Amino acid sequence: MDVTWWGHATVAIRERGVTILTDPVLRDRLAHLHRRRGPRPRLDRAPDAVVVSHLHADHCDLPSLRTMPPSTRLIVPHGAAGFLRRRLGERDFVELKAGQETRVGEVTVRAAPAAHDGGRTPKSRVRAVALGYVVSGDKSAWFGGDTGLFDEMKELGPVDLALVPVWGWGWTLGPGHLDPARAAEAMRLVEPGQAVPIHWGTLWPIGCKRIQPDRFERPGAEFAEYTRSAAPQTDVRVLAPGESLAL
Repeated sequence: MDVTWWGHATVAIRERGVTILTDPVLRDRLAHLHRRRGPRPRLDRAPDAVVVSHLHADHCDLPSLRTMPPSTRLIVPHGAAGFLRRRLGERDFVELKAGQETRVGEVTVRAAPAAHDGGRTPKSRVRAVALGYVVSGDKSAWFGGDTGLFDEMKELGPVDLALVPVWGWGWTLGPGHLDPARAAEAMRLVEPGQAVPIHWGTLWPIGCKRIQPDRFERPGAEFAEYTRSAAPQTDVRVLAPGESLAL
C-alpha cells in the first residue's frame, strides 16, 4: 500500500492495483477557502473508486466529483446517493452504513462510524450519516474523514495506517472534530502502526495567511508530539501536501 496526501481530506490510497480517492477537493478555491499549501492534486489515472465521508462541501465537493469518469465508483454514506444523483447524474453509487462493506477489485472498503454532523449545511434537510472507511488488502488503512472521539474507535483496529483528521479550516473547532491532542488519544484507542495527520494546513479562509498563519501550520507537528506520549506504538509521518508514504 502507498498513499499520497493531497491536502485537507483528499488522499489517494493505492493497494493491489486499485486506487481509492478520499473526499476529493481537486481545485484551488472552495467558496471562501483557498489552497495555501501544496500543489493542486495531480492524479496519474482516474481512481477506481471515491469514498465520500459526509456531505459537507469541503468533503463532498460537487465540481471535483463531476470530473470523475462514469467508471469510477462513488462510495457514499447511506442516504447520500439521492442528493448526489440529482446533481451529478446517474453514476455507479454504492451506499453504505457503518459496518457494511463493498469490494473494489481485490480491495475491501468497510464503512466505519464517525462522530460528526452529517447535514449538507447546519440548517439543511439534506442529511446522511457521517462515516469513516477502512480500506483493506495486504495492508489496511483507516480514513477518519472528519470526526470527534467515539467509544467504538477501539474496535476499528488493528490497522496498519491511520489517516486521521487533526484540525479543520478555521481558527477554532466545533464539536465533532479532533484537535492534535484528541487525535493522539484516538491513536491510543485505534493502535495503528503508522499515522498520517490530514485535514489541516491546506485550505485557509481569506485573510488567515496574514493574521494567524501559525494556527494553520502547527497541527501536524503538534499531533506528532502528543502521539509520542499518548500512543508511542504509532509512528507518525507528517507529510507535506503532494507527498507520499509507502507501507
